[in-house]
Amino acid sequence: MNDLEQARAKISQIDKEMAALFEQRMNAAETIGLYKKEKALAIKDAEREAQLIDQNVKLIASDAVRPYYIRFLENMFSLSSDYQRGIIGGMKIAFSGTRGAFADAAAGRMFPGAENVAYANFEEAYRAVENGDCDAAVLPIENSYEGEVGAVLDLLFTGHLYINRVFSLPVRHCLLAKKGATLDGIKTVVSHPQALAQCAAYIGSHGFAAQSSTNTALAAKEVSEGEDLTVAAVGSAENAALFGLEILENGINDSANNATRFAALSRAQNLTGFKKQDERDTFILVFTVRNQAGSLAQMLNILGSHGYNMRSLHSRPMKNLQWNYYFYIEAEGNVNNQNGRDMLQEMNAVCAQLKLAGTFREERE
Repeated sequence: MNDLEQARAKISQIDKEMAALFEQRMNAAETIGLYKKEKALAIKDAEREAQLIDQNVKLIASDAVRPYYIRFLENMFSLSSDYQRGIIGGMKIAFSGTRGAFADAAAGRMFPGAENVAYANFEEAYRAVENGDCDAAVLPIENSYEGEVGAVLDLLFTGHLYINRVFSLPVRHCLLAKKGATLDGIKTVVSHPQALAQCAAYIGSHGFAAQSSTNTALAAKEVSEGEDLTVAAVGSAENAALFGLEILENGINDSANNATRFAALSRAQNLTGFKKQDERDTFILVFTVRNQAGSLAQMLNILGSHGYNMRSLHSRPMKNLQWNYYFYIEAEGNVNNQNGRDMLQEMNAVCAQLKLAGTFREERE
């Protein structure tokens, strides 16, 4: 056997061993994919991939081979992600509204390839996950212009789902009309009350009459199905494409910084934690305090004493107890560690009810 034949025989033996290892790796990737499906997590984990490259590249002694090994790993990560997407591709994601609504767009970005299922309101979408009809719900928790979405916070307090992901979606409103309509001919605009409020200056400057609708997508649908060329909808570019409307004017928001934060809620809580600290590390607590003087102050002091920075604090009325309130805290930091566990234990001593409702790193478009 000459040198060429010996090298080819060696490669054949290595390929056989690699095939077995490849199958084992993909089986492990399947387990990870199922875990991510259960907890509604993102498939791609850029931080984990960077850690593996940094760790594994040190195993290569040859400087010449090292860059090719990095490419090998990157291709392996891509294949693994594709395999996991195939496993969880049958996910059903609940959202409130109709096709083309901002929640529909957010769900599509958070769970590409999943089936988005529309529900009439926040509660129906939430309950669809609780009872197992859907795998996750994508619901708005806060708008930079209008503030928190109280109805969703209430569900977070009373329900049994957890937030494992939050995605910030820029809100860019457009003026949408049927083909043949002109800006000068528009007299009435229709949309969700929040969308109308977010475009109040534009609407007022043009002298348009404002008419409320259930949501932006439904408003666009109503305009597309109507015959009146003097009526336009305030909605997204996705609404225009979905309902065959023309965009008469783009970006009519009063504020260019308008964005809505959407949470992915699932039945299982993700408590694996992140290896490295990151400024995006965030957690959410919902709680009631004991009816004693200074109980809320004690709660906040415990948070601060463990080095966590409170980003926001809201109080909401409890629906079943008149003049009683629960609290919602969003704080910066990783709570899935010993320091976080110690803090929660101390908080339990001053809280009547306490729920770690979410741990996540916020994602942005």
